[in-house]
Amino acid sequence: MIGGDGKPRAHYQHFLEHFSAVTPEEFEAKRRAVDLAFLRQGVTFNVYGDSQGAERVFPFDLVPRIIPADEWERLEAGLVQRITALNLFLHDIYHEQNIIKDGTIPAHYVMSAKHFRREFVNCNVPKDIYIHICGTDIIRDDKGQYLVLEDNARCPSGVSYVLENRRALKRTFPEIFEAGGVRPVENYATELLKMLNYIAPPRAAEPNVVLLTPGAYNSAYFEHTYLARQMGIEIVEGRDLVVKDQHVYMRTTKGLQPVHVIYRRIDDDFLDPTVFRRDSALGVPGLINAYRAGNVSLANSIGTGVADDKVMYYFVPRIIKYYLDQEPLIQNVPTYLASEDTDKKYMVENLDKLVVKAANEAGGYGMLMGPHATQAERDDFKQRILADPRNYIGQPMISLSRHPTLCDGEGFAGRHIDLRPFILYGEKTVVIPGGLTRVALRKGSLVVNSSQGGGSKETWVLYGNH
Repeated sequence: MIGGDGKPRAHYQHFLEHFSAVTPEEFEAKRRAVDLAFLRQGVTFNVYGDSQGAERVFPFDLVPRIIPADEWERLEAGLVQRITALNLFLHDIYHEQNIIKDGTIPAHYVMSAKHFRREFVNCNVPKDIYIHICGTDIIRDDKGQYLVLEDNARCPSGVSYVLENRRALKRTFPEIFEAGGVRPVENYATELLKMLNYIAPPRAAEPNVVLLTPGAYNSAYFEHTYLARQMGIEIVEGRDLVVKDQHVYMRTTKGLQPVHVIYRRIDDDFLDPTVFRRDSALGVPGLINAYRAGNVSLANSIGTGVADDKVMYYFVPRIIKYYLDQEPLIQNVPTYLASEDTDKKYMVENLDKLVVKAANEAGGYGMLMGPHATQAERDDFKQRILADPRNYIGQPMISLSRHPTLCDGEGFAGRHIDLRPFILYGEKTVVIPGGLTRVALRKGSLVVNSSQGGGSKETWVLYGNH
């Protein structure tokens, strides 16, 4: 919000003029009203293994992050480039495997990826689209440049908070919002349903779309019910679906109804106990056969997890160059692969300077913040890296950009933020203007995940540059 010269940046000027008229008492009253509204509407997430009760309101900070039009245009183009290249990559590795044959990516990295599904080699997917919904995490460094931290290409969550945060802030500061020239996000559910209908099997004249959830104990269950309601589609659990003659049906009080498209919020492993994990009670026996036969479409497709493996992330600039013959519009964070000997040597010798991440963990787990860790923690990670190098990457500690945030006992203070925009890849590629800005509420913390004590902010993308 404030530049190096101590003056507000141009695109925050309008907001600050209006915001400065709000008294601390008014602000506190508005904050309480929003928290209460979120609690009543069930805008919550679950924390696994938490003794304070499962559901929590996702902390929401009322000061929005604002992005001017020219910055957003560059980001949007970079995100479209990225999801396009990743879809071409997934189609290739599940078919011709040219990128491997050409030596651009060594075969063992793909074959040893935890989420590479050998069973799906040569299996065609509707419209050749693998990643339909992507949530790409973006950070900003001390030079003000945007960098991609990771791609979430399986079941990205968080978009419901984007939509609810917007509703809350519009109600709270209507006068600031109306005059601010902020691009809308409300059409996300419409675009999502349009994309899901687009990938329906060709024989389905009026596709029946459902959202498949693991159930009420899942950390993102609020989002599942919210999106199903917004799209006007049924939300189902595995036990509500049955497969007959390679077609999927939903059990209803009026008998079985055909299902053509499943927006699944369940990982591959749990989708079908006859193919993947036999102990899964969340999935649908026979679903994969129906999918292979082309009678039902899945979003996202099976096997997309190989694209958000943190080791594969290292190769995304090469992937963009290989399939699109372009340079990446948004750079990666510099990354070291522990499975490369020189990188591994550098990593184990410099653990005090690096952030080390496990290739397939999410939510801020399986991670070492080297500069903030104890010697014992660093020694433990050193042993883990040496024992299983394929599973670890290292990155320099990047000081994420900070944003004014209301903090308990401190008033307004700078807190580190990131950004998760949501990209829909269907007939056309749609990027929701803005996305989820997550904020690390603990002083000095760089971990923004909700499960690790982070909160969220509204993200305003302007029609203009100020």
